[in-house]
Amino acid sequence: MPTYTAPLEDMMFLYEKLRNNKHYNEIEKYKEITTELVKDVLQEAAKINQNIILPLAKIGDENPTILENGVVRTPPGYKEAYKKFIEDGWQSLSCDPKYGGQGMPKTVSAFFDEMLSSSSLAFKLYTELSIGAYNCIHHHAADHIKDKFLPKMVEGKWSGTMCLTEPVCGTDLGLLKTKATEQSDGTFKLSGQKIFITSGDHDLTENIIHLVIARTSDAPPGTKGISLFLVPKFIVNDDGSIGSRNGVSTGSIESKMGIKGSATCVLNFDNATGYMIGPKNKGLNSMFTMMNLERIVVGIQGLGISETAYQNSLSYSKERKQGKSNNNKSNNGADFIIEHADIRKSLLNMKSIIEGERALCFWLSQQTEVSLYHKDEKTRQEAADLVSLMTPVVKSFFTDMGMEITSDAMQIFGGYGYTKDQGIEQLYRDNRITPIYEGTNSVQAIDLVFRKLVNKNGSIIDKYISLIKKETSIGEDKIKPFIEKLNKSIEKLNRFTEWINEKMKSSKDDVSAACNDYLKVLGLIAIAHSWIKVLEVSFKDYEKNKKFYEEKIQTANFFFNRVLPRIESHYLTATSGSKYIMDFKFN
Repeated sequence: MPTYTAPLEDMMFLYEKLRNNKHYNEIEKYKEITTELVKDVLQEAAKINQNIILPLAKIGDENPTILENGVVRTPPGYKEAYKKFIEDGWQSLSCDPKYGGQGMPKTVSAFFDEMLSSSSLAFKLYTELSIGAYNCIHHHAADHIKDKFLPKMVEGKWSGTMCLTEPVCGTDLGLLKTKATEQSDGTFKLSGQKIFITSGDHDLTENIIHLVIARTSDAPPGTKGISLFLVPKFIVNDDGSIGSRNGVSTGSIESKMGIKGSATCVLNFDNATGYMIGPKNKGLNSMFTMMNLERIVVGIQGLGISETAYQNSLSYSKERKQGKSNNNKSNNGADFIIEHADIRKSLLNMKSIIEGERALCFWLSQQTEVSLYHKDEKTRQEAADLVSLMTPVVKSFFTDMGMEITSDAMQIFGGYGYTKDQGIEQLYRDNRITPIYEGTNSVQAIDLVFRKLVNKNGSIIDKYISLIKKETSIGEDKIKPFIEKLNKSIEKLNRFTEWINEKMKSSKDDVSAACNDYLKVLGLIAIAHSWIKVLEVSFKDYEKNKKFYEEKIQTANFFFNRVLPRIESHYLTATSGSKYIMDFKFN
């Protein structure tokens, strides 16, 4: 079974040294959250993840969730761990104190999300969608709905889901068939089937609150006719107590490649009572509050699994002997594989990407808080634009890199990595869903290019690049070589952007075929920018902690020399066009 130690030193470094967003620091509600408090929270978070949740990964993989006589049963140990989880208040960490939450910022809860992902993604999914549903209800539901449902969800006694996908539609939600019929009392009766519903049913909570998209009888076609409904597993009485079973049942549980401890369900809605959330026919607008935050969290899943893969690869490489390194001058037999250049390259590749992603995620967490809570409307909108831009990047880039890193981890372990004994192959299998769900990575790339770049005339990307230029315009001599490489990459991005804008006039297939490459170029630049911010502190405070900061500098050096140059390949392949792709005749 893989081991895991939460990277507290790196997390606290980010919180202490890179919490430098002026607008974030102006948010009144977070001024009382001290570094000492955050450190205490993360230390306790590390304990529950390392000691209680980590062992559930292997247990859930070997004892998948089952459907038995209409009841979904989670793997052994899940109930006990979940009970401890909510008793300690982890479900309420970032929730509104008005409903029983602790009100911690996403700059803290994102670290906790990473730890959970590193420990057991399957277990995490039972709590994750609840927070997503909470956010959606909190932002869009009427007050009486919030008062009735949110306290129990914040407490963790009730959980939540997101019900979008149907047999006839995945990404193209305009094709959905689920119907909602309005009743005389203002409620609706929903009928239809939803598939691939994460944590759709289970035995961990007293009730499950489903957020379901459906069409009313008079809805226009396409996505403009979608409304959002809250449909509880059990009807909730006026006094808050649980009443009769609603018309929601589990048809089956998917047999999956990974995350086997998570119940991915087919749900049947048969005249189930539901309550409309938000305006009629504007359901996707409401649901996107949940979906966009969830996409960032999925990116963090890729980061978390990558961290576990790296830690175990590093440990194994220090104890496994195989072959003689080029520096072996004796006849003492084989060396530890960490002495081999290729292994060291793989480890540094993992490390440089992971630490850059974590820094980028921390930056994005600050922007998210500004977009939600800053008192100035213009400031909120500017931050919201940056969050909108980086959401598909974080979701796609982090999860794609998760696949690369878990694959490299298996390679470092060799034959042992391919067997189940070490648990490395499970990391690969568990992560494989992350580039697929919450909108496949190709759809994220299309969203980035066709909506953020083209439809908004590239203004958001231009603003982001201007921000990078402003923040890197002044730097001491030691950091200038890194900034020069970043600037050259930005020049390549600008040429790429110009190429896309020209091709939009003549060949949208060329653009479609280039979307994934464009997203990766922007992702690499975003991580390079994050590394520049880390380097600024590392050079400035070098004498205060030489070992820590020297490691940061050398890791960044690898990223700028070995990872950032991938931009050239993405640019060249993308700008070769698509004619030879679209003209190919498949037999």
